[in-house]
Amino acid sequence: MKKIGMFGYGTVGRGFFGLMQRNGDVVSKNAGVELEVCRVFARREFPGDPVEPFLTHRVEDLWEDDSIDIIVEVLAGVEPAYQWTKQALLAGKSVVTSNKAVVAAHGAELISIARQKGVSYLFEGSVGGAIPVLRTVTHGLISDHISEIWGILNGTTNYILTEMKDKGAAFDDVLKEAQRRGYAEADPTADVEGHDACRKLAILSSLAFGAMANYEEIHTEGISAITKEDIAYGKAMGCDIKLLASAKRTETGISALVAPSFVPKNHPLAAVQGVMNAVFIKGDMSGETMYYGPGAGEFPTASAVASDIVAAATGVETYPGLAVEDHLVVLPRQKRKTKVFYRILVSDVEEAKKTCNEVLDVVQFVALEGVAGEIGVISGAQEEGVLGEKTNLLSKGKGIRQILSRIRMEE
Repeated sequence: MKKIGMFGYGTVGRGFFGLMQRNGDVVSKNAGVELEVCRVFARREFPGDPVEPFLTHRVEDLWEDDSIDIIVEVLAGVEPAYQWTKQALLAGKSVVTSNKAVVAAHGAELISIARQKGVSYLFEGSVGGAIPVLRTVTHGLISDHISEIWGILNGTTNYILTEMKDKGAAFDDVLKEAQRRGYAEADPTADVEGHDACRKLAILSSLAFGAMANYEEIHTEGISAITKEDIAYGKAMGCDIKLLASAKRTETGISALVAPSFVPKNHPLAAVQGVMNAVFIKGDMSGETMYYGPGAGEFPTASAVASDIVAAATGVETYPGLAVEDHLVVLPRQKRKTKVFYRILVSDVEEAKKTCNEVLDVVQFVALEGVAGEIGVISGAQEEGVLGEKTNLLSKGKGIRQILSRIRMEE
């Protein structure tokens, strides 16, 4: 028998505990050993809850109990989760987590400790919820050199953008509805400003490219500035706006970015709606593959945690292809090539178009029926640093009053 302890009894904690009550026999069968949750740390009481007999309010009980083999860490934020995880690993316990904040900030150190102690530190649930994307990258695509990753890694932002598109609603109104439904936190900053997706991209890139990616080096933009007018221009161009997380391997490092982008409707990622997540991967042997499913929620994430429990119980080494002592070079965003859509408030349409043609390598002008006093412009693909300089020139050009939006376009 393998005994399991838990740090935390929030949404994912309740989901995992409930999963083990309902499907624990299935998990044990797949592990080849009986698995049992024996102790759960939480700060408060849960009277009448099935977890009540297993509760402890003394966190040290989990790493001091010699009978516990595996600890599930399902807390929020870096602290105290990082310190408690470190203590558990040093005590010779395997740790399974869904906490992307800890993995992104301290993953290299914690993996190193796990390897030194001969235990596991696994985090399938930290990226993509129920989608087994980390295991796919490290095991399913083990023969591939992965060259590119594109993902919709945050369900909250995808829900907001989908609702804005389908209902023609404003960002603030949809955000309030998302909070009412429980899709967005009371403080939604980590989601809507792209920080959550950035951490997940860093974790995914580390495993896909074999060395550690520093999330703080990845340029990140959110969706809070996206307007219903931007969505309307997207429809006119046959595109949807998605918060895309992307990483591409080059000879000198990785080009990585999290930002809202127009995606053509014929691209597989454009079909990902609502709170769903998806990851699109390009490998030299497998070609282009996509993985789709619920990216959050108590039971979807709990299922990912359970898959790691089985791996830890069978003695799976912690991501053997990942060189934690090596770090990926994240290339400056200025060198990344892209097309950009500009929404421009104009004082004179013809003068503004002339300015655009003089400053930008214009691919297309876009007009919205019934909308006067502004134009949409698509630039040719150029380095972002060059486009930044051209944007400054454009804002001062004849016929142009203000650049209202600047959104990347993917093909």
